[in-house]
Amino acid sequence: MSKILFVVNNPDFFLSHRVRIALAAKEAGYDVHVATMPGKSVNQIVAYGFTHHEITMSRSGTNPWGEAKTLWSIYRLFKQLKPDLVHLVTIKPVLYGGIASRLAGVPAAVYAISGLGFIFTRQKKRDILKAVVTALYRFALGHGNSKVIFQNDDDCAILRNIHAVRPEQVVMIRGAGVDMQEFQASPEPAMPITITMAARLLKDKGVMEFVEAARCDKDNKYRWQLAGTIDLGNPASLTEQEYQAIGQYVACLGERKDIAQLYAQSHIIVLPSYREGIPKSLLEAAAAGRPIVTTDVPGCRDTIIPDKSGLLVPVKDGEAIFKAVQRLANDVALRSAMGKEGRALAEREFAMPIIIDKHLEVYRDLCQ
Repeated sequence: MSKILFVVNNPDFFLSHRVRIALAAKEAGYDVHVATMPGKSVNQIVAYGFTHHEITMSRSGTNPWGEAKTLWSIYRLFKQLKPDLVHLVTIKPVLYGGIASRLAGVPAAVYAISGLGFIFTRQKKRDILKAVVTALYRFALGHGNSKVIFQNDDDCAILRNIHAVRPEQVVMIRGAGVDMQEFQASPEPAMPITITMAARLLKDKGVMEFVEAARCDKDNKYRWQLAGTIDLGNPASLTEQEYQAIGQYVACLGERKDIAQLYAQSHIIVLPSYREGIPKSLLEAAAAGRPIVTTDVPGCRDTIIPDKSGLLVPVKDGEAIFKAVQRLANDVALRSAMGKEGRALAEREFAMPIIIDKHLEVYRDLCQ
């Protein structure tokens, strides 16, 4: 029985984005282990029947000593557990887990690239940090028996251009999948037009642009609502003071577990993020048959068929968001048509069984 170890920084992220894949691997006969930071959700991971391993990791820390401890923690786990394959998810596990997998002699590695941030897109003549991160990616992704799972073409092109990825490593899987039974297309709710954004309340998710769009609704014709909580462990998070201040423009719903019901009670879904891998919230919106307004940036634009299942707007432009929402709000036939196109797109490309099968195929190829 081959042993697979998932390495994810946040236990909540594993449960929201990878647990279905891990359960399918377990059902297929793999011995599945999960390594994350400590957290309340670890008990749920264990309840699913996975063996959990705690690793030392800070999601946003940059202290060299702390980062060295993270690398050592992962390396030591690999040497002790001796997994046949490691599945590394999000930036730090990919970088540190990739380095550790090579040093520890792990037979196979899967790197899940769910976004690269802005380090490779910012324009600086002498960018020392970018040079360091480039070198790290080249070494971390250099495992001889490995696959790199990309969610969008832009991230793939960046890592190909810096010679961090070999062509034969590339696998394109668009997102973590969506439960098509949980997210059903349903008739629109009663008026007023309700516009929903569901995301972590980070500035680079476009929260302030969503608020700016709501402020453009001078006559309060529509209901604007924001689901999510602040995350003070992330430097991009809204502060408590900022969160309280936006409540005069949008309805702040806090954390919601019933996203399917929330979308069923909405007319339009908005995500004005600055950059993504593939945002799960938009896959769920498509499955729910709701038209989408999102930014013309990597990841976000990959979740819609522009002008067919949703509308693209420029990044960091609240007024453009408002105009796109207004266009949809004034045209019930357009909303209906876009919702149907989104549902069909989700069935073709984003449905959970499709995503699971692609992952299991990667595991089989590497564990032969």
